[in-house]
Amino acid sequence: MSKDEATLIQRAKEGDPAAFAEIYDRHQPVVYRYIFYRVGDAVIAEDLTSEVFVRLVDSIEDFTYQGRPLLAWLYTIARNLVTDHHRRTGRATMVSLDERLVADVTDLEDGAGHTLAQQRLAAAVDQLTEDQRQVILLKFFERLDNETVARVLGKSCGAVKALQHRALAALRRILKSNKD
Repeated sequence: MSKDEATLIQRAKEGDPAAFAEIYDRHQPVVYRYIFYRVGDAVIAEDLTSEVFVRLVDSIEDFTYQGRPLLAWLYTIARNLVTDHHRRTGRATMVSLDERLVADVTDLEDGAGHTLAQQRLAAAVDQLTEDQRQVILLKFFERLDNETVARVLGKSCGAVKALQHRALAALRRILKSNKD
């Protein structure tokens, strides 16, 4: 945890509203994207994201540094809320990657090919294990480095590298088998 984050958490523990606002501003976009990808509904994602930060405020006194950044704790809260949401609704929805990737093409034929490739990739990612999917999400969508992903997921850097390697190998196999 950086000295800046430690100071920010201490200020929040002391009840400083500006500290909570700064935590929210820093982490809300990432938490929202994570939740939206998992539930596929903007309104539900907004509600669950708000709940993540309500729980942060309610239990900041209980937060103790254990080698993982505050964002890891927020991801854990978000993951638990999403799991509870899926239990209540009886279904798990994932936003396909083609909704998250923006095509920057002007040629209609290229655009159609790009969209088809995105759909194939999205379907392939849906076949990965939960850990593999999280590593792919954090590494390639949130653009976090291995060390940060490891801290967020509570795993070693070696485990993250192995998960990434297995995920990419699985994606290659899935995409190759779907192509044939």
